Amino acid sequence: MITRTDVDEAAARIAGRIRVTPVLAADRGPFPGEVWLKCEFMQHTGTFKARGAFNRVLACRERGELKDEVGIVVASGGNAGLANAYAATEVGVPATVFVPETAPAVKVKKLWDIGANVIQRGVEYSEAYDAAMAYAAETGAVYCHAYDQPEIAAGAGTIGTELLEQLGDVDTVVVAVGGGGLMAGVAAAVEGRATVVGVESENTPSLHAALAAGTPVDVAVSGIAADSLGARQIGRIGFDVAVRTGVRAVLVSDEDIVAARSLLWEDYRIIVEHGAATAFAALHSGAYVPAAGERVAVILCGANTDPATV
Repeated sequence: MITRTDVDEAAARIAGRIRVTPVLAADRGPFPGEVWLKCEFMQHTGTFKARGAFNRVLACRERGELKDEVGIVVASGGNAGLANAYAATEVGVPATVFVPETAPAVKVKKLWDIGANVIQRGVEYSEAYDAAMAYAAETGAVYCHAYDQPEIAAGAGTIGTELLEQLGDVDTVVVAVGGGGLMAGVAAAVEGRATVVGVESENTPSLHAALAAGTPVDVAVSGIAADSLGARQIGRIGFDVAVRTGVRAVLVSDEDIVAARSLLWEDYRIIVEHGAATAFAALHSGAYVPAAGERVAVILCGANTDPATV
């Protein structure tokens, strides 16, 4: 569980390490209220995850848990791997990233380019995860989870406090949900000041399933946004914060996501990955309809995608 205090501490810790990303007025589209786009895809390594990565690495150093000779370890060939490898390099410690043997070569190259030591294990993420945990136990490297650690989620939540500073009061923050770290951090940051709408693909409904069951449960994962939102189970932190703060969950289709992604390019010349377009898809598809005069901020959380696919 995390609170606004955790987010405030994260904001102080990572200040100067991350970019303050701009906010753009959404002046196109049938939105009855004021809609703003938080351009977090402009963050270091192309996603919000750099915030949580820096918070995790720096917090562990403060507690004396970070060993300079072994650094950190993470299991992810995607955005979490890139962000944590970048944070470790910037802090001056090594990063070891375990990825499945099926990880795309372009992502593996990016990890090497950042300075990570990349180790391929197994054909599924779960095998890479098990290998990373064994490496952490053997070497004492700090393990950085993709979403379900307090420092990771609180770091992500600094987007929420940044939004409030940039816009003043907002009524609603719309955010895509995969493992729930971003959603949890933002919901904690704006608790008592704004509500959060968590948007999921119909093909990766981890939050919906958890709320229906009363606890995190496994879901089947597929669809166009599965590369970034494909958590088989919502994280415990994400679930607990969603229940505490009353996060509203909505679903969108793959077709909605594709249409929203195309519209962001056509109307704003913004290119984002499908996971980031999922949040905007809630408004564009009508899955979430703001009330007249409602002030809404949509977090566009990542841009690690092939522009040729827009």
